[in-house]
Amino acid sequence: MRLLLISDTHVPKRARGLPEQLWREVEAADVVIHAGDWVDAGFLTGLERRSRRLVGVFGNNDGPELRSRLPEVARVELGGLRLAVVHETGPAKGRAARCAREYPDADVLVFGHSHIPWDEVAPGGLRLLNPGSPTDRRRQPFCTYMTARIAGQELCDVRLHRLPRRGGTDPV
Repeated sequence: MRLLLISDTHVPKRARGLPEQLWREVEAADVVIHAGDWVDAGFLTGLERRSRRLVGVFGNNDGPELRSRLPEVARVELGGLRLAVVHETGPAKGRAARCAREYPDADVLVFGHSHIPWDEVAPGGLRLLNPGSPTDRRRQPFCTYMTARIAGQELCDVRLHRLPRRGGTDPV
């Protein structure tokens, strides 16, 4: 099972849309996971249409319409792995231990908010993944997203991908 992990797209505030490279990843993915800060409900609708399966949550920049359509925390079992998705996890210091306590029933936690890519294993084995942002790099050198696979009830081939410095140009 092929996964695409994205967060903090901020469409259309930070970019008109996603880069074409990322739309190709959407089409190739079995499941797209979005960890919040969509900003526009039309973008959610467009991503739902173009994804085989979409798992998403709302972020701190998402208004009432998005909050009415998305949960704060999403939990899903994929290929025998238990995933949780949330936008914010608090400060980086102590994140792994804190998340292990808050999500004891998950094998993988996908989060966003910081726009900073993150890949860490917490005490007890919880894998924490933040794909960064494909449209707003902030102080990071590149805009980013992640891909991964689930095979044999294990997360494998987790890869961080860099995008060109320009934001997305392909509207939904």
